[in-house]
Amino acid sequence: MSDHAQPIEQRAFSRLPKWLRPRELEQEGTGRMRLIETTLLVLAAVLLAVATVDDVRLQTKINHRLIADLRTWRVHTGHDYHNLTVAQDMHGHTTREVVCGNTTPGAPKERVQICLVMTGPVSHGLRRVASGWYLPPRVEDLTGYRYGCFGPPAAGWPCPR
Repeated sequence: MSDHAQPIEQRAFSRLPKWLRPRELEQEGTGRMRLIETTLLVLAAVLLAVATVDDVRLQTKINHRLIADLRTWRVHTGHDYHNLTVAQDMHGHTTREVVCGNTTPGAPKERVQICLVMTGPVSHGLRRVASGWYLPPRVEDLTGYRYGCFGPPAAGWPCPR
């Protein structure tokens, strides 16, 4: 480091309280403070590592479930369409998703759609279809537009009656 940088560095650190400034010499004593600081840093690092691993595990599980939802929709409808929409239940923290796709070939939402409610765990790459409904073309999935509902209403989101 050059001699010109040192005064600037000292001026920058002069704003800090004395206990936060860099020390030129280690203080005499048993080194307890350093041991406590190191332990706290290691604990913080372990906590962050565990949280990261748990978050990755959860996201992998969700992705696996969403892939199973798409496959289940294709198996139950007999259509191999790839432009499907998936709505996750974000507010209830459940594993219930709604997958919607066209009943005939065409652009997404340009044809009559069939929506299926998927619930439960993934078993053999598929999930259970709890209920469903049809939607007219060019509308959002709102309760008032649903028709031809099937399955028990308690298993999925309600349809108008």
